[in-house]
Amino acid sequence: MPWVLLTVAGLLEVVWAFAMKESQGFTRPGPTLIMTLAMVGSFWLLALAMRSLPLGTAYMVWTGIGAVGAFVVGAIFLGEALTPLRVVAATMIVAGIVTMKLAH
Repeated sequence: MPWVLLTVAGLLEVVWAFAMKESQGFTRPGPTLIMTLAMVGSFWLLALAMRSLPLGTAYMVWTGIGAVGAFVVGAIFLGEALTPLRVVAATMIVAGIVTMKLAH
């Protein structure tokens, strides 16, 4: 169950990062509210997952899901560059997440 909580926490990190971008510096109330709720939910679920998972593992997986997820969302929805080197970097982060999970 802690891995499920951690995965959802990481996905909520993607939501709040995208909503933060869409808030245009907190000038748009809708995205700002979504960002705030997703951020609180993300931290709360991370804290629950950390009851059972080691700090380093939980934090690395959480930030990795957020980083790769934000990269994918940026490429798909915001037209951000999807260069080979950026894809390699994201792949390396995913490999690190998988390795950390296997090492647990």
